[in-house]
Amino acid sequence: MRVGVLTGGGDCPGLNAVIRGIVRKGVQEYGYDFVGYRDGWRGPLEGDTMRLDIPAVRGILPRGGTIIGSSRTNPLKHENGIRRIKENLAKQEVDALVAIGGEDTLGVAARLGDEYGIDIVGVPKTIDNDLSATDYTFGFDTAVNIATEAIDRLHTTAESHMRVLVCEVMGRHAGWIALHSGLAGGANVVLIPEQRFDVDQVCAWVTSRFKASYAPIVVVAEGAMPKDGDMVLKDGSLDSFGHVRLSGVGEWLAKEIERRTGKEARTTVLGHVQRGGTPSAFDRWLATRFGLHAIEAVRDGDFGKMVALRGTDIVRVPIAEATARLKTVDPGLYAEAGVFFG
Repeated sequence: MRVGVLTGGGDCPGLNAVIRGIVRKGVQEYGYDFVGYRDGWRGPLEGDTMRLDIPAVRGILPRGGTIIGSSRTNPLKHENGIRRIKENLAKQEVDALVAIGGEDTLGVAARLGDEYGIDIVGVPKTIDNDLSATDYTFGFDTAVNIATEAIDRLHTTAESHMRVLVCEVMGRHAGWIALHSGLAGGANVVLIPEQRFDVDQVCAWVTSRFKASYAPIVVVAEGAMPKDGDMVLKDGSLDSFGHVRLSGVGEWLAKEIERRTGKEARTTVLGHVQRGGTPSAFDRWLATRFGLHAIEAVRDGDFGKMVALRGTDIVRVPIAEATARLKTVDPGLYAEAGVFFG
């Protein structure tokens, strides 16, 4: 059997660990051949591949990013995109695909499998941790650790100048990174997309913190929105999946806090720093297990499934089910953190 592997969407730590797990087990135990499709769905769309064998995956476990490249290419938006993919798979004698990605990449995988009969297994990847069928996605733990370290560093400079520091983290529709890093880093305010925030309340928490002779840290997810206002956009451009570019809510909020409280406020936008660098031990462990179980699903012919973490077990769920809805922060979980606000 010949298996194609692709990594789509935004990069994140742990992608190489998945590739390594797939190839090592597939070659050593099943005798499979592998090709890596370059740059997400662009690879099978254009037939652009690289060889994946054991020497190719040696030493990549601790490396961030992905050795086969990634992109936000949506083949469903390209003329004859599905026909071109099927022709290239047949021409390159690829029997099955392993698609590693988040909501968008796996949404395409679900359609290719269910509607067009392509044999696909999915692996969940997103630093946002917002795929509902799995307890955790790899990349999330590393992003939280990076954000937490940044918040730790912001505390000392905020207290040295007695100013407000607003830290903007990633999270378009789900506030998992903001909640976990904010709580772990001792932030005084955490704002998430799931609950619109009241700017006056934020300012009250900030003022309360200054009265206690401490400088406030505000952690805000990029998709968080004020009660009286809209999502803050970087610009109006859309990617191939129809998503607008976010970032800007941190800067906007800092200006509002400064205007309303008279306290000096500064913004730090972590951005792609959260995606880069070496994966945490947990993400290496999880990504490796996902890779091992994904190639097992290929061997079993259990296509149209995504591997998922449930407790400590790796299970298989329909890809369509995994992408049907996002996993967002439960209001009760967010309320737990409220005792530390202000």
